Amino acid sequence: MAGRADAWSALADPPPGPSGRPPIASCEASTEDFIMNRARLTALTALTAVLALPALTLGCGHSEEEWRAQVDQYNRVVGESAAKDRELAAVKQRVGELEAELQKMGLETSKLSMTLEERDRALGEYKARARQLEAIKARFEVLRRKLDELTRLGLAVSIRHNRMVISLPGDVLFDTGKDTLRKEGTEILGKVATVIRNDKSLAERDYQVAGHTDNQPLQGGPFHDNWGLSLMRSRSVLLFLVGGKSSILPRQHWSAAGFADTDPIAGNATKDGQQKNRRCDLIVMPDVEEMLDLKMLADTGRAH
Repeated sequence: MAGRADAWSALADPPPGPSGRPPIASCEASTEDFIMNRARLTALTALTAVLALPALTLGCGHSEEEWRAQVDQYNRVVGESAAKDRELAAVKQRVGELEAELQKMGLETSKLSMTLEERDRALGEYKARARQLEAIKARFEVLRRKLDELTRLGLAVSIRHNRMVISLPGDVLFDTGKDTLRKEGTEILGKVATVIRNDKSLAERDYQVAGHTDNQPLQGGPFHDNWGLSLMRSRSVLLFLVGGKSSILPRQHWSAAGFADTDPIAGNATKDGQQKNRRCDLIVMPDVEEMLDLKMLADTGRAH
């Protein structure tokens, strides 16, 4: 009977709180605590029924075999309760693991109220997104390696405004205030076109030729202002690459734009800065799957 009394006490009396009194359930109790208390109450109810039976059966003259059967039933109830405790502990551990993984992915779980099923679903979505980002990163690395040949030609290949950009110095392409390509300009554009044309995946990408100027006002002439000059220079580059009899590259993948002095890459306070800003960029346009922060991926790649 002492063993049964101890079992009754273990289930019926939770540990005392700081004041010496049994703790009162809080409105802020966790889901796991609620389920744990519910499981303990279920076991307690079953145990009450089990322990009450021996007194009745012995009083009615039941045999020791029947009494042992009741004891076995009591042991099963206790075992089931312990199994439920282990299950709940495993659930609680899983919740902790999910929270840790989601926090690593940048999700502030302390601000969320999700069931375990919802947390599992959220984690699955984040893992799928991580796989997508890894695939995009791999494609970006392949693209950057293919364009490395252009850097060996002395051209800058970088990420700007979330796009991969091949920068062509304006002073190499054009004379001051002109939109006619210099001989040196056609030579370097021919080399760029060869790199792109010889790689099917590069040739099938979409590109934009973007003309840029410094902030010095244009004095008259056929272009009127820096908008006109930047646009006509980008048009000259575009026509060399896709127009005329040569049609070096497929024209359906190319376009041109002029930005005047609105997108400088250096300060215009010095001659050196102005020279850097006079340029034509060949922008590799991202496809739908690449509409993300390529600069972040580039920095991450360099860090590794």
